[in-house]
Amino acid sequence: MSYLIHLQCSSCGQKFDPDRLWNLCPACDKPLLARYDLGRLQTQLKKEELAGREPTIWRYRELLPVKDQRYQVTLGEGGTPLIPAKILGSRLGIQHLFIKDEGNNPTGSFKARGLAVAVSRAWELGAGQLSIPSAGNAAGALSAYAAAAGLPAFVYMPRDVPQNFIAECKALGASIQLVDGLISDCGRVSNEEAKKYGRFDCSTLKEPYRVEGKKTMGYEMAEQFNWSLPEVIIYPTGGGTGIVGMWKAFEELEQLGWIGQKRPRFVAVQAAGCAPLVKAFLEGKSTADFWNDARTVADGLRVPAAVGDFIILKILYDTRGTALTVTDQEMIEGANLLGKTQGLFVSPESGATVAALQKLKNSGWIKDSEKIVLFNTGSGYKYSHLWY
Repeated sequence: MSYLIHLQCSSCGQKFDPDRLWNLCPACDKPLLARYDLGRLQTQLKKEELAGREPTIWRYRELLPVKDQRYQVTLGEGGTPLIPAKILGSRLGIQHLFIKDEGNNPTGSFKARGLAVAVSRAWELGAGQLSIPSAGNAAGALSAYAAAAGLPAFVYMPRDVPQNFIAECKALGASIQLVDGLISDCGRVSNEEAKKYGRFDCSTLKEPYRVEGKKTMGYEMAEQFNWSLPEVIIYPTGGGTGIVGMWKAFEELEQLGWIGQKRPRFVAVQAAGCAPLVKAFLEGKSTADFWNDARTVADGLRVPAAVGDFIILKILYDTRGTALTVTDQEMIEGANLLGKTQGLFVSPESGATVAALQKLKNSGWIKDSEKIVLFNTGSGYKYSHLWY
């Protein structure tokens, strides 16, 4: 199935055996990335062959790390629609606007992609228990895929996380620990207990395979646009794995000869109350400082420090992209506008992309004729309390 050949550190470049469990690079404590034998794959797989495959992330199985199909855990993740947003586009004066609707995934968010692959590969490599710190959606996704694999799941969420997330994890059989503080505090407790009890830590970019599931958003988008890419991708950014994954997908597709060198301009949108990457970008830095007193109604954006900050910032610089903030009120208004014009009930994180689009259009950064993709990363049903 897989053309995986090794893991490589995103910072120091060292290579590691892919057939054992790793978290961060043992040499420099930075994220590891999966590498594939793309030269060999180029001679053995044509993009036209994908058309007859199942409409899930596993249609790209050669470019995913699971080697034995028996360990492929799937709930039907991926294959989400790319929706032409004609009414919203007309309202905003943009001719070619699209929504990549990740709310259609199992557990209602894009996190299903990453955890499907991470759980599958961890199971294949012999992990007996899995743990994760989460603002909500990743916890639900880990709970679901661990249950499907028959593995115990341990989730750590901020104590003030919306009740819908807690209920989801309970229903899916996970062990839940609520932690005082933010996801960074959850990460500390999760890491400590993972070491103590021998659990495999599935934190964002602290293991190599969640990003592999997320990159399938880039594969799908390229395929849905008939192997071309949009001019701009606007993405709500907490840990930023989606941006890293899509960038990786486009690099791999170019090496396969399936797309050209052109890349979209990436836009990272963060909450005004938690914007470490935006601050770093505006200051021209290569890494981001910890954001103190992080506050926002969008739990997925309440990430005071991103493990892959240096990767995300480099992508923004390299693509001539940008980063900006929106307020909580602007997020809700953006979500409502998307709902009223396109019939989609989306999370506040997704509403943030609409608010960002309006700002970028008004400033002239986006041109009327450019092809723009907004990402709805999750369903509004998880956040229904915000509309009561």
